[in-house]
Amino acid sequence: MRKTPVDATVVEEVIRTSCLERVGRGSIREIVRTVNQLQERTGVRFIRMEMGVPGLDPAPPGVEAEIAALKRGVASKYPMIEGVKELKEEIARFAKLFMNIEVDPKGCLPTVGSMMGSMAAFMVANRTDPSKEGTLFLDPGFPVQKQQCHVLGHTFRSFDIYDHRGPKLKDKLFEYLETGKVSSILYSSPNNPAWFILTEEELQIIGEMATEYGVIVIEDLAYFGMDFRKDYSRPGEPPYQPTVARYTDNYLLLISSSKSFSYAGQRVGMMILSDYLYNHRFPALKRYFPSSEFGYAMIYGALYSLSSGVSHSSQWALQGILKAANDGEYNFVEEVREYGRKAKVMKEIFLKNGFRLVYDNDVGEPLADGFYFTVSYPGLAGVELVEELLYYGIGSISLEITGSSRTEGIRACVSQVMPDQFKDLEERLEQFRKDHPS
Repeated sequence: MRKTPVDATVVEEVIRTSCLERVGRGSIREIVRTVNQLQERTGVRFIRMEMGVPGLDPAPPGVEAEIAALKRGVASKYPMIEGVKELKEEIARFAKLFMNIEVDPKGCLPTVGSMMGSMAAFMVANRTDPSKEGTLFLDPGFPVQKQQCHVLGHTFRSFDIYDHRGPKLKDKLFEYLETGKVSSILYSSPNNPAWFILTEEELQIIGEMATEYGVIVIEDLAYFGMDFRKDYSRPGEPPYQPTVARYTDNYLLLISSSKSFSYAGQRVGMMILSDYLYNHRFPALKRYFPSSEFGYAMIYGALYSLSSGVSHSSQWALQGILKAANDGEYNFVEEVREYGRKAKVMKEIFLKNGFRLVYDNDVGEPLADGFYFTVSYPGLAGVELVEELLYYGIGSISLEITGSSRTEGIRACVSQVMPDQFKDLEERLEQFRKDHPS
């Protein structure tokens, strides 16, 4: 019998009855379900690194604003699909003050989290030209976005951008865009799961090529301002959050409130359409939507079909957060720096116990400490490592499911790991190393 921190018999039984061909290839939510079962069956408190759940209290301005809105009776009223006017104005202010871009409030739309935002983006952006087929993902990335394309019946292409950083990115993008089949490009920066950040040079390449080939860039800014190597916390002062919006008018930005504002539970995010894209007419959209105008199709076609509006009170919560940030009264970046501090400690624990960083630099610079990092262990593929770590009370996901070319690794999320668990993590990894001599 194996002697591991979690009863091996129970782990084997849960894996056997999981309905998954390989637990290590399970989706994020499937791994969460497996870890929940193991915790309930064994009573062992797991090191939960498998899901990007905020580990901080929600932004106080949001809580206060939402309570006030509920007391005003907004819960009994349907919100407008395009969003509360005051929220739209604060989103536009936020874009100017923290990104230094000008957008009309009419193109600033609330969404039921960025998950709904990406679904709606695919629904419209990938139907602008019937000669094109779908999205090009600059991987690694958030696996569920590809699932959304599957559900919609859209074709997608992908490559691991880490192998093509800097000037090399132009040649790689050319390979795909020259086919004439790409209607949209999607990436996250900071990157989930690798936590590298696209440079201004790379954003310029993406933007200029998107303009040249008539492709819509869907920029996923789920971790807005969380490159802690620079201070993006001062409204109206450089440095500003890097964005492709400076290099093309063909952009659609997704900004989440889940991580930067710790407001995940209320499922509210932002979609920002460039003025050009909002007003541009694509005749092919009339096949699916009431208008060929991109913005109208997005609001009264996609968003109307998906939810008929975002929770009224959560819109006021987001308005309260953004107003406080825009007015310089709430430093949301300072609040989430805790993730960087935890990442630094956790990386050190993994590295001293024989693990290696998979994505280990950012175009020659040290990788930032942030919400995620990636590690591997000699002799084990990522899928095997995910499964093996369950015996040691550690949850994670394989890089294989993120579109990474580095299938030897796993993604570690720091948010749910509390400082009082660092000792447990160290002891479990010490035993893991003894049991798996490299």
